[in-house]
Amino acid sequence: MSKPKDLRPDGGAGKTFIAVPSDGRRRRSERSRKSIVAAMADLIGEGNMMPSAADVAARAGVGLRSVFRHFNDMDAIYRDIIEGFEEEILPQITFPPDGETWAERRAQLLRRRTAIYERILPYKVSAGIRRHSSAFLAEGHVRFRMFERLALEAALPPEYASNPVRLAAIEAAFSFDVWRRMRDDQGMSAEEAGAALADILQTLAPG
Repeated sequence: MSKPKDLRPDGGAGKTFIAVPSDGRRRRSERSRKSIVAAMADLIGEGNMMPSAADVAARAGVGLRSVFRHFNDMDAIYRDIIEGFEEEILPQITFPPDGETWAERRAQLLRRRTAIYERILPYKVSAGIRRHSSAFLAEGHVRFRMFERLALEAALPPEYASNPVRLAAIEAAFSFDVWRRMRDDQGMSAEEAGAALADILQTLAPG
């Protein structure tokens, strides 16, 4: 019986070939990575503010070693979650509200901000717990606050945006931190918290 034909380009003449992952392997790897990120996001969304790697592996249906084969540490999973949220919400935060009057723009700004705050509530709380031990999460917190402030300055009438004391008061009252306090610490519903913010904003920036 003749030997099977060697299909390598050089006929197998003494060269070493590096195995390249097949498209199927790459797709499986990408699916595993996405399932790990989704599992952590689900756990946080359900109220587990500090999911462990074991928690994430169990929810994703993968081994613990698989989690750290795809991600160096838990911060790396947070990075994927946060990058996804930034793609979703930063255009909404930074896009200035339209409307001929400040009252119209204020109402639109309020609706948009409260929807964003409610969407990210558990994830910001979770990141806040970890950010003092994570440079990446600390930087993300500063970046989010910067976008909050810049978008507010762009939306406010000049008489408020140009007044540093009034601007600081509006920024503090209209921040995610206040939303979290009303929702978590005071037990208010999203509708009640939205109504409270509307009252605060109208008081600080009437018109």
